[in-house]
Amino acid sequence: MFDLISGWMEAGGAVAVFALMFLENLFPPIPSELVMPLAGFKAARGDLNVVAVLVSGTAGSVLGALFWYWVGAKFGERRLIRFVDGHGFWLTVGPDDIRRALGWFDRHGAAAVFFGRMVPGIRTLISVPAGLSRMPLPRFLLLTTLGSAIWTGFLTLAGYILEAQYHRIEVWLNPITTAIVIGLAAIYLFRLALGIRQRFSRRNRGRSTPRERG
Repeated sequence: MFDLISGWMEAGGAVAVFALMFLENLFPPIPSELVMPLAGFKAARGDLNVVAVLVSGTAGSVLGALFWYWVGAKFGERRLIRFVDGHGFWLTVGPDDIRRALGWFDRHGAAAVFFGRMVPGIRTLISVPAGLSRMPLPRFLLLTTLGSAIWTGFLTLAGYILEAQYHRIEVWLNPITTAIVIGLAAIYLFRLALGIRQRFSRRNRGRSTPRERG
């Protein structure tokens, strides 16, 4: 898997990093914790430009966050929760996830947008309450860009430093990254199957009618 993702990055360069980070904000199986260190690793080996990696990774992350901001602003809380309740299982997002992000935003305000970009499990959905509350777009973009830049910079630096130890960990990189992606994919499929099951269970309950008493 390390070789596969590295091949994508070598073929697509900064564009591949941008696309992976954008999709990371929409679709769960490939997280930034895997993408950006690998990009930093490739940059340290001279396969990618480190500045281009940082800029493209941050830009992809911000664009993904902007999508969820638009979703929050467009749908409103009640419609969004109703939509997620019916269709969010495809992205393994449920009403509780939306409510958790809303609670985090209510407790921390604008700071939640900045710090939320660095918190797994909150990073993606924190943009939703920002859109719901109609946070001014320039302020949202500033906080999101700063938070995303710090997070992607930290992960890129970790991968960059890792290259110096390449001769020691070379034999471990491919199986470890493969195991991470397989594990994340398995979790996604499990949550997807659980969401489908719950959806059909609710549908069947809605179709059933109580027995009449004789």
